Amino acid sequence: MIEFDEQQQRMVLKLVYYGPALSGKTTNLLTLHDQLTLDGRGDLMMLDTTEDRTIYFDLLPFFYVAPSGMKIKLKVYTVPGQVRHDATRKAVLQRADGVVFVADSHAAQMSVNFESFDNLEKNLALVGLSFEQLPLVVQFNKRDLPDIVAENEIRSAWGPTGLPVIMASALKGWGVVETFREVLRLTFDAVNSRHGLTERYGVEREFFLAEILKVQQ
Repeated sequence: MIEFDEQQQRMVLKLVYYGPALSGKTTNLLTLHDQLTLDGRGDLMMLDTTEDRTIYFDLLPFFYVAPSGMKIKLKVYTVPGQVRHDATRKAVLQRADGVVFVADSHAAQMSVNFESFDNLEKNLALVGLSFEQLPLVVQFNKRDLPDIVAENEIRSAWGPTGLPVIMASALKGWGVVETFREVLRLTFDAVNSRHGLTERYGVEREFFLAEILKVQQ
């Protein structure tokens, strides 16, 4: 569902962070925004509520210009995890090019994670996106806290899905850039296969990733 203007050589990619309430979606974006270099990030806009930190979305825009002149804009959103905000989640998911599902590693939250993942699958179908074809990465957040499910149990449960699963602590800052890189890599490959970014416009994946993922030293 990419936004692509071939005549103007302008492309907008949309990534969405999805998951249950308070799993760390907003913290992922805040940490990512802090870790990337100033010239590779835009302003971060948020709307907090007493029910969930993101009732609408966070917007984190990046800009990239390929040597050929192709302009690529990257937008990153989060969705509210509260059950009552399902309509907002569907609205934000529309035209998504890639998704990160942020799960809570606490043992008590495993059923909540699966319910939220099931909600993601249903909402993708409702907005006309293919669950099987959409680039999707699963992040298990809060790995720095006690009472979490062991990594081998998580990989055993999620391994059959074939989805990339990344361990992280958004609060501590690790696993955040790795998650973003993986979903960006998968999204680039999907878009490249449809629009020939490398062949037609000279956009090399590794250079593209390196330019966007410059981090503070």
